[in-house]
Amino acid sequence: MSRASKLTFLGTSLFAATTVVFVHFQQKFEKEAMHQGVVRDMEQQRIKRERQLDFDMQKALEEEYKKGQTVSQSAAEISKRVLPNR
Repeated sequence: MSRASKLTFLGTSLFAATTVVFVHFQQKFEKEAMHQGVVRDMEQQRIKRERQLDFDMQKALEEEYKKGQTVSQSAAEISKRVLPNR
């Protein structure tokens, strides 16, 4: 083989090997990034469930407190009696 063909072969071989290594590491980083997305989504779902449970608990407490309260007059009616000019 001539010197030019050996250099061409060496150059293309290095380029191919470099490309394979680069693609390997790129896939590795993309896989890790995708996994982090899954972890982030799971954390967001956990937070959403906690907030929904808190909301449901507050709503149940509100309903319980409303059952125990009796309101005969609205605040507007009371203010009209106390301050008739308004």
